[in-house]
Amino acid sequence: MDIKQLKFLIALDETRHFGQAAARCHITQPTLSMRLRNLEQELDLPLVNRGQRFEGFTAPGERVLAWARTVLAAYDGLQAEAAACRGNLVGTLRLGVVPLSSFDPLPLLHRLHGQHPNLRFELSALSSEQILEQLASNRLDIGVSYLERLDTERFESLALDETRMGLLYDQRHFDFGDQPLSWETLAELPLAALTSGMHFRQSMDHNFHSRGLNPSFLLQTDAVHQLLQAVHGGLCCAVMPLNGGLDALTEHLRLAPIADAHTLAGLGLIMRRSAPRSALAEACFALCRETS
Repeated sequence: MDIKQLKFLIALDETRHFGQAAARCHITQPTLSMRLRNLEQELDLPLVNRGQRFEGFTAPGERVLAWARTVLAAYDGLQAEAAACRGNLVGTLRLGVVPLSSFDPLPLLHRLHGQHPNLRFELSALSSEQILEQLASNRLDIGVSYLERLDTERFESLALDETRMGLLYDQRHFDFGDQPLSWETLAELPLAALTSGMHFRQSMDHNFHSRGLNPSFLLQTDAVHQLLQAVHGGLCCAVMPLNGGLDALTEHLRLAPIADAHTLAGLGLIMRRSAPRSALAEACFALCRETS
């Protein structure tokens, strides 16, 4: 068994296709299949359900896959730790961010890349629960999530700026002037929103309901880009983070402030406390502390 076989297994899980997994790993499909069969023989377990095409993993395969991710994360962490001891940072910083947070990760990534040119980044949009779960299982190095009910014995955090809310609209279709908008005004507008269950949506609903307002949403979606498309097309407006920079995406988008509007919980940078803790995560935290 070697690290490459585990990488092949993970690539197959992520692509769900033998040919695409082989292409991602820069090998031929017969080579990928042979190496996975070798792994099955070594473990004396069937891992993959095969037919005309990939048909998923067996029950033992799913369990081996979970261990493969853990082993590969430890291997990558070992490489990064060794490089950090030499004064360098290498590898991939895995960062998970909740949808519609006011935290823009790009300035942080720019600074890290400037200091450590060999560093790479993997950025995922995840729910608060997914971020904590993947931090705990060492599938993420850093999370940007809400600090409400955070288990401080398991996770270390660095508070970020408060997330304030604004109304995103296309000025070709709407005009709200310069004054902060009231929630009563918003309740009369055609609105789009993230589906219920996400923290930003819960905060928005709280602001409406605490004032006795029950807006009817024209569009609900779990994809932020669809919200942006609907707003840019003039179909509706959307409550968004005020300082998220979304109004800079095109010349027509504007963000109007909303009076007394912020999320229910504060946002923070989060990493696990227990070892093995990524050297990349610690470097990221240190840089954020310097600039906060």
